Amino acid sequence: MLESLKNLGLVGLFLGNLLAATIVPFSSDALYIAILAATRRPLACFLVGTAGNWLGSMITYGIGWIGKWEWLEKWFKVKPETLEKQKKSIDKYGVWLALLGWVPIVGDVIVIALGFYKTHPVWTSALLLVGKAGRFLIWNLVVGGLQGAIS
Repeated sequence: MLESLKNLGLVGLFLGNLLAATIVPFSSDALYIAILAATRRPLACFLVGTAGNWLGSMITYGIGWIGKWEWLEKWFKVKPETLEKQKKSIDKYGVWLALLGWVPIVGDVIVIALGFYKTHPVWTSALLLVGKAGRFLIWNLVVGGLQGAIS
């Protein structure tokens, strides 16, 4: 799948990053690095990668938002005590957890929980964008620095 998306260039970067930020298990970092190295277009990759990853997170947030406690208890056998414990964590840190939405594996869980516990949508959205942008900015610096050292 990575190779197919890589062959699509920036469109593949957008689609791959969007999918990676949903519940689809996929590495947006590997795709981002591959397309950044192949295209050598850091600004375009930054904008497209960030937009796709942010939009995917907003979809995940929306899925969480429409979720119901009863569904988690019934279909996933999550105990009410577990949900209460998670809610306390969300209440304690609030929308600031959105800055961690980029972290592999746990980031998607955080984002869906932010939606499920109905954090402020505008602030959550803004902080998700900041976190996603920061991640790709760092990749631009790392990969750009490596490309400069190699050439």
